[in-house]
Amino acid sequence: MRIRILVVDDHTLFREGLMALLSRTRDLEVIGSAANGVDAIMQATALLPDVILMDIQMPEMNGIEATQQILQIRPETSIIVLTMMENEDAIFAALCAGARGYILKGADKAEVLKTIRAVASGEALFGPVIARRLVNLFQSHNITSPVAMPASPFPDLSEREREILELIAQGYTNQEIAARLHITSKTVSNHISHIFNKLQVVNRAQAIVRARQAGLGEDRTK
Repeated sequence: MRIRILVVDDHTLFREGLMALLSRTRDLEVIGSAANGVDAIMQATALLPDVILMDIQMPEMNGIEATQQILQIRPETSIIVLTMMENEDAIFAALCAGARGYILKGADKAEVLKTIRAVASGEALFGPVIARRLVNLFQSHNITSPVAMPASPFPDLSEREREILELIAQGYTNQEIAARLHITSKTVSNHISHIFNKLQVVNRAQAIVRARQAGLGEDRTK
């Protein structure tokens, strides 16, 4: 089954260009578009997309408010913020609204497609640039405590769990982790649930922050 996508952006050329790009990808189906938050809510309710690509700055209603209202109506919808804004306040607002991904408009096609497929499968995914911003974000909001890390970070994690956390911090999706470690995606999901419980975090973004603070996932060169 193809992933049904709604594109929301007030810039006509960008919106139509993105729709054309996505329409040429076999596993994606662009089912509609909107130029503002109010229209986005109407389209999301009528068309029932799997994934919405949502701009932030738009007339009538911005993307953050639209995201909140859409997820109140259809919490199963996966929303990816696609914007030029990369400041911590915008990222924090998007996360609080329920966005499962955050992409900058300068991202290449591969990153956009990777994020769409990840959130469509139930994951949350943030690229390396946004992951670094998330570290600053959670530190500035005191969401994680600035206590000294032990010599061996996260001693409660098993060797496999620590390995998976490292890959999460490097930006790998569940499917990529499964292929890299030669295990099933379901096994990866189970490990991630255990990691979240042991780190006392509620989502992937917070897990990335904790991992980066401990020195994990600094680059993806392997």
